[in-house]
Amino acid sequence: MSEQMDLTERKLSRVDKFAGRIVTVHVDTVALPGGGTSTREVVDHPGGVAVLALDGENNVLAVTQYRYPFGRTLLEIPAGKLDHPGEDPYEAGLRELKEETGAVPGRYEPLGRILPSPGCYGETLHLYLARDLKMGEQHLDEDEFLNVERVPFGEMVRRCLDGEIEDAKTVAAVLKAKLLLNL
Repeated sequence: MSEQMDLTERKLSRVDKFAGRIVTVHVDTVALPGGGTSTREVVDHPGGVAVLALDGENNVLAVTQYRYPFGRTLLEIPAGKLDHPGEDPYEAGLRELKEETGAVPGRYEPLGRILPSPGCYGETLHLYLARDLKMGEQHLDEDEFLNVERVPFGEMVRRCLDGEIEDAKTVAAVLKAKLLLNL
């Protein structure tokens, strides 16, 4: 077996391009493993959470919301960004679930983390599974508009596998739960 090449790219310079409310964008010049240089366009994001919530009948609490970059509504699991550096993702997931659906789980466990688009997007997304739900009132942010639906878990799995659901966090959480719960 041949020796493994060190694949590390080393930052030589950084030019900040944009600082927004949620993301920042910068362009880095990097030294490549083979000796050359290249540029990397990077979108920094504070990180986020997403919660797959199952009710007592194994329905998923899903939300439909308009996603401007794609010009259409998408069916997704409840999710949101971390509100400040160092925020505990576990607590942020509970907050987002309550805000978007009104649900508070009796059981709540991590499903791991995903990197939604590691080629340019610096977000780590923490996934959780919520069960034994107690329903209360939603508390949506003033710029948040969504509809809550209850979708049978088996239908969510089918829709993920058929490509009908394209949202990465939803697909990852549903398929992880499918394997873990054997539903």
